[in-house]
Amino acid sequence: MTAVPKARTSPDSDEAKKSSGGRRSLAAALLLGALGATVVLLASRQPWAEGEARTVGGALHQTATGSDVTGVPAALAIVGLAALVAVFAVRRSGRTLVSLLLALSGAGIMAAALLGASDTSVLDEKAAATTGDAAAQIAAVSHSVWPYVACAGGALLLLAGLLALRFGSRWPAMGGRYERGAGPRTRKQTVDPDRPEDLWKALDRGEDPTN
Repeated sequence: MTAVPKARTSPDSDEAKKSSGGRRSLAAALLLGALGATVVLLASRQPWAEGEARTVGGALHQTATGSDVTGVPAALAIVGLAALVAVFAVRRSGRTLVSLLLALSGAGIMAAALLGASDTSVLDEKAAATTGDAAAQIAAVSHSVWPYVACAGGALLLLAGLLALRFGSRWPAMGGRYERGAGPRTRKQTVDPDRPEDLWKALDRGEDPTN
């Protein structure tokens, strides 16, 4: 019997698959990173714990927001957003380092949020300041779900960082068009300063229309 030759995959087909996979992972990382940072910043402004400070005149209600408990999640959310943008401004090892920073920001947010979920020290400090008694403490303490919401946002940032580490080499970088055109230069086309469309075309080619 004659063996049937296996169909060979063309290089163009492989490139198309890589390009498509790169675009999907890029869109996913952007969405996850932006959504995660937004969730963390929102959760940090919400009440994480509340209770009653006992005073001579009665009980005073005290509330501690996420930023009162710990400023780490909000700070790392901003770092994560900056890293997400910086991924497109660097290449090779620089992109790997920035992607790692993005992932670590998400992991740090998760750890800080979980540690702050049961923290009552801020409420005790508020009780002491309110009553004037350094030994005063909060009674009937309750905790909200917002620390865990912040933790979920950190998980999204972590996932975005892992996607950048895995697929970031396929993503485009800022200025890539001009770097690819660094070889032999083509003849500069004449630009009519009175025609806005010519100015935009010149800028799109990487030329200075004022020269």
